Amino acid sequence: MSSMTDIVFLLLIFFIIVSTMVTPNALKVLLPTSSAKTTSPQTVSVTISPELAYYVNGNQVPEQYLENRIVEAIGQSEKPGIVLHCDQSVALEHAVRVMDIANKNKYSLVLATKPN
Repeated sequence: MSSMTDIVFLLLIFFIIVSTMVTPNALKVLLPTSSAKTTSPQTVSVTISPELAYYVNGNQVPEQYLENRIVEAIGQSEKPGIVLHCDQSVALEHAVRVMDIANKNKYSLVLATKPN
């Protein structure tokens, strides 16, 4: 009986270890409110106002030129990154547009949040 208990415990330990190695396919996003601070350097700041005006580093940019201005602002940075400041009343599709630009150009993107 004791050898059977040993086998059950070994199987239990095996499945616990294996289950921690499996990671689900999920997107890593920052929630709208957070107490954590990011350590990545801010390369470009993109802001979407409630009136759906786009700003790159504080300068207003027409929507059709948004990608060009972001690429120009980043230039030849070693670790290109975008910090997205998006008003919470803005529809998600406008934020996803900036996320698509970051993904297409292989830039890291951080969604700016307000602290708790």
